[in-house]
Parts: sequence; structure tokens; C-alpha cells
Amino acid sequence: MTPTDPPLPAAGATSAAAVPVDEVSLYEIRRKIYPRAVTGVFATWRWALVFATQLVFYGLPWLQWNDRQAVLFDLAARKFYIFGLVFWPQDVIYLSILLILSAYTLFLFTAVAGRLWCGYACPQTVYTEMFLWVERKIEGERQARMRLDREPMSARKFARKAAKHAVWIAIALWTGLSFVGYFTPIRELVGAVPFGLGGWEVFWILFYGFATYGNAGWMREQVCKYMCPYARFQSVMFDRDTMIIAYDAGRGEPRGSRSKKTDLAQAKLGHCIDCSICVQVCPTGIDIRKGLQYECIGCAACVDGCDQVMDKMGYPRGLIRFASENSLKEGFGYREMWRRVLRVRTLIYVSLLVVIAVAAGVSLALRNPLKVDVLRDRGALARESAPGVIENVYQLQVMNTAERAHRFTIVVEGLADAKVVGIEQPVAVDGAATRLVPLRVQAPAESGKPGAHRIEFVVRSEGDQPLVRREDSTFLFPR
Repeated sequence: MTPTDPPLPAAGATSAAAVPVDEVSLYEIRRKIYPRAVTGVFATWRWALVFATQLVFYGLPWLQWNDRQAVLFDLAARKFYIFGLVFWPQDVIYLSILLILSAYTLFLFTAVAGRLWCGYACPQTVYTEMFLWVERKIEGERQARMRLDREPMSARKFARKAAKHAVWIAIALWTGLSFVGYFTPIRELVGAVPFGLGGWEVFWILFYGFATYGNAGWMREQVCKYMCPYARFQSVMFDRDTMIIAYDAGRGEPRGSRSKKTDLAQAKLGHCIDCSICVQVCPTGIDIRKGLQYECIGCAACVDGCDQVMDKMGYPRGLIRFASENSLKEGFGYREMWRRVLRVRTLIYVSLLVVIAVAAGVSLALRNPLKVDVLRDRGALARESAPGVIENVYQLQVMNTAERAHRFTIVVEGLADAKVVGIEQPVAVDGAATRLVPLRVQAPAESGKPGAHRIEFVVRSEGDQPLVRREDSTFLFPR
């Protein structure tokens, strides 16, 4: 044996090349989930929210207000109509307030009872429920759907699958049309279907419809598990007093099947009969008995399913229920648990919500529907229009955000003997409209020293309760 020869393996050793190597995939292959239908208190609440949210989403664009669509986001005209309110780009502060209120509301709900938004009002949950209902009506319940998918393709299977997808696509396209109806008057939009639609309208109807069809019909729980960021950071908003969907292991274990007449003490069994109903009804396919998991969307389908089983077995309800970690550990009752839910953290959220909401409401109630922007003519800052008379040129953008037309007079203050010329007053501006008013301001040369002088434009509407807006500007005297 030369020094360059490889060493011989020890007695009984196996060659490295002969050792089998198991490859571990970094990606989990999706296992299709067939959620079982369930009835109960939380299922009723979930469907109530489905009806409520869709009634608002589909119905709101059809409401009329003052001979126009009640809710319309007219991006081309840069106006947002929300019932009796008209918002302009200058009102972006209200959008910021709305986003802040939405964020604090989400924080509050999450701190109190986890993912309530996800389980009851999130569009992904709502449309998944709708698509699942269609699937059950056409293909049957859980076992029937599983058998149908295992069957080879046949005329019967093709007909059922085609009917299901046809209904899905119809719902998705109507959803896309309703979405675009918030930006284009929906009555005109429906009247233009199919060949009178513009390119952008066709794109957004198809895009939003495709997203609805793909997310609710095909991806379903994958959106909640892998695409939604809320699933990843929700845990940082939980604490031990947050109510979550929880399995009471102290009461349920040890689990095992048994008959209804079994003596639990003698059989040394808990209340869980290991029927897996909680897994079968879960839309994300998790086993809540393994503890809280980020895939849980808080829909409480497992609570309704388990309660039905407990009723049949003659056991108390609540083996799976909304409960906090502290209540499970310490055995708190509902009163004690709710007392801990109303803690400093949640009270701070409530206080912030109330303060911001009241401030926003007062601001909207006192909002002046008259807005004025003053633009100086950069090409002619100051000139002598007549001997001893100095003239400056301006453009006033007068915005009437009220629903009815107004007539406005424009005067200037802050400079002796200054007057507005070059326009016919009063100036008429239609409701929810804007008008660019070019005008000139003249003042005697002896009214001020050379340089800039502060002036104030006062725009006032006619009527018993006039709208008034004051805007600062400057008047230049040449050197």
C-alpha cells in the first residue's frame, strides 16, 4: 500500500457513497383543503358580515345623491364625492385621519380578540366563503368533493367543474365591475358593457376580477399563510390577556374515542373524543389542539364544530373557545377574563380612537366649503397702469366644495385705497366646481414704499349665511 492510496474502511464500516441521503425539500407541497360546512353562533356572525360587507360594496355605487352617484372617486376631476361631502386634493389630511383610525381600530381589535378582522370582514375571507358556498352547492359536501377530485375526468365531472368555475367567474367579473364603478359612474359603466368600455376600465375590471377569482377560488388559505403580512406580525400585538381561539388541554386531554356512555373517570379520558372535526372545518387546515398558530385566522369555525360534538356527547361546550392564555392557565371565568381584556393597553387605543374621531368629526362639521388659492402672475409682477397708479396681476382659483352654486364678491384689504379691477362681480361658481379668476389689483403709488406689502383677498358669498375665505398675498411697488 503506497502513501497515496486511500485508507481502507474499518471493519463493518459502510462506504460513504453507499449511505442513502434523504433530500429535504425547502418548500411544502400544497395539500388541498376541503373545509367542512359548519353551523353555529360564529358561523352565523360570519355570514352576517358577508352579507353586510357585500351589500355595502355592491350596493353603494348605485345610490344617488343630489342627481349624482353618492360615492364616487373621480380621479380625472380630482374630486371624491361621499354623500354630501366633496373632497379635493387639499383635503388629503382627512385621508390621513381615516388611515390612522383604521390602523388604531385594527390594533384595538387585535389586542382584544386577535384576528377578528381576518376571520369575519377581510375580503379574502368573505370571498372565500362565497366561493366555498358555490362549490358546496354544485359539487356537494366535503366527502363528495374529495371523491369527485379523485375520479377520472368524465362528462359528469367536467359539467360540475365547468358550472362551478362559470359561477366563480361571473361573481369575479361583477366584483371587478363594482370596483371600477367607484371610479367611473356605474350606471354609465354598465351601459357601456361590453364594447363601449375604455381601455383602462377593461383592464381594471379584468385585473380585479382575476385577483378575486384566483385568490378566493384557487389560492384561498395560501394568501393568508404566505402573502398576507398581517399573519406574520400579528403576534407582536398579542399578550397573555388577548382572547384567542384556544383548545382547553386541561379539560380535553387525554383525548380518545369512546361511546357516549363511557365513564370518563374510569377510562381516564378527557372531553376530546379525537374526532378531528375541528381540523375538517378549518379553512386553513390547522389543528388548533396543537396550540395557537400563525395560520389561524380567528374565524371560530372550530369552536362551532367542537360545540356541536360536545352537544351530541352531552359534555359542556367550550372545549375550544375564545380564551386568553391567562384565563386557561389560572382558570378565570368570563367576568375575570373580560376585566383583564379592558386593560391599560386597550383603554389607550379606545381613548385615541375617540379623540381622533371626535376631532375629525368636528373638523368636518366646521369645514369651510369655500377654498381659495392665490397665484401671482410671474410675467407681470408690478406695472404702472396709469400715471400714479400701480397695478399687480393675480389669478384666484375659487373652489366651491358645496353642493349648490354660489356667487362670490372679491375685495382686497390691507392696503389703503387698493381695489380689485378687471372682473365682473359677483363671480358665479357652480356646486362642487372650481373657477380660475384672473384679476388685477390697483393702488395709488403714494400708498406704500417701494417693495412688497402684505395684502389680504377676501372672498365672500351672497346670502344670509355667507361663506368667507381670507387668503394672504403681497402687493409690489416698483423701485
